[in-house]
Amino acid sequence: MNRPRVVCLGRKAAQRGMTLVELVITIVVLGIASAAMFSAMAAITGRSADPMLRQQSLAIAEAYMEEITLQAFPATTPCAASHDGAGRSSFDDLCDYNGLFYVNQPFAPRSAGSVTPLTGLEDYQVTVAVVPAQLNDSDALRITVTVRDPAGQLLSLDGYRAAY
Repeated sequence: MNRPRVVCLGRKAAQRGMTLVELVITIVVLGIASAAMFSAMAAITGRSADPMLRQQSLAIAEAYMEEITLQAFPATTPCAASHDGAGRSSFDDLCDYNGLFYVNQPFAPRSAGSVTPLTGLEDYQVTVAVVPAQLNDSDALRITVTVRDPAGQLLSLDGYRAAY
């Protein structure tokens, strides 16, 4: 039972390269992928100032927190609401900072090393609240410094100061 050998004359040799249809599909897929990548990069670049605003807010909040916690513990608590930041040079205890609201003023650190206002930070708003708290059966004050950056984002920093 020998079978006759059938030879196909129309049979193509192994295909090499790409067809025009495959090439067009590849170009379309790469175009869609690059458009998505460029739109994502544009969104990221548009918000690139946010980390800088956040870092400046954090630096301002930390400076206020350090300034406040270095003050003397008040003789009596709870603290009455204080006035704006205009008289900060006369603040002598933690309660003086309660209700502090600083807006549209250059940020002026209150330290022996520098009292020069830092220009460019006028658009940041600082609010301070000092409220009584209990820590391990000891009288303490909870200090909350809230900073609003020029974009309107809030950053709050909390700290505690206990009586000795």
